Amino acid sequence: MNPVEVVSGDSPVILGQPHGGTHVPDALAARLNADGRALADTDWHIGRLYEGLLPGATVVRATFHRYVVDANRDPEGASLYPGQNTTGLCPSTDFDGQPIWQPGQEPSADEIAARRDAFHAPYHAALAAEVERVRARHGVAIVYDCHSIRSVIPFLFPGTLPVFSIGTDGGATCDKTVERIVADACRDAAGYDSVVNGRFRGGWTTRHYGRPREGVHAIQMELAQRAYLAAEAAPWAYDPGRAGRLRGVLGPILNGLDRLARSGALTDRRTPQ
Repeated sequence: MNPVEVVSGDSPVILGQPHGGTHVPDALAARLNADGRALADTDWHIGRLYEGLLPGATVVRATFHRYVVDANRDPEGASLYPGQNTTGLCPSTDFDGQPIWQPGQEPSADEIAARRDAFHAPYHAALAAEVERVRARHGVAIVYDCHSIRSVIPFLFPGTLPVFSIGTDGGATCDKTVERIVADACRDAAGYDSVVNGRFRGGWTTRHYGRPREGVHAIQMELAQRAYLAAEAAPWAYDPGRAGRLRGVLGPILNGLDRLARSGALTDRRTPQ
């Protein structure tokens, strides 16, 4: 199976989807324990949730599961959140801190390097190529990284996550107008709560690609799954009613970013080369 699927569009907005894939090669699946085989830490139905919200958007999506290798982690294995509980490049535990591999079946350092080369690298090669293509066409590109997560995971964070967690690494990964368009829409969405640069400040994708002075802006949207799933548990069913309401917020966000990028305002603020 190809580790990455790309739909190239003519919009300046690129949707990254590193965690929606569920493919685990048979040889690896046989080594997972029951918790691992449940694949609970998937960004369930993320592609369906965003489908059609911005006509012409480029989509770059991983087909492999994050338990194979996490496409939103530093390829060298450095922690994104030093001092906090998290999961690694090739996770050994799930989001609840429970082992996902059978005893003695955890990946070795050599295997982690091989998985990085076979899955992580092709995903980011494809994403980087689309960023350059879009930037060459429009003079600017916006990488909008699509994520979702269970609302309550004590191992990773206290309490209940807001529906919208927006990450820009403290404003470093995008122009302030990009952050404002997203944050204002989430703040004004009735019945939803939101935070900017809270528990999730943006993963490796956002921090790696976000170079606003070079015309590449990146922002991460982490959605609490209660906003679009029937329940945050197996079988992880998509709730069309909940999802439709959420899509009513996400669509205008993406279209607002598209208009901003096409307006030339972001291009005008680029550092002269």
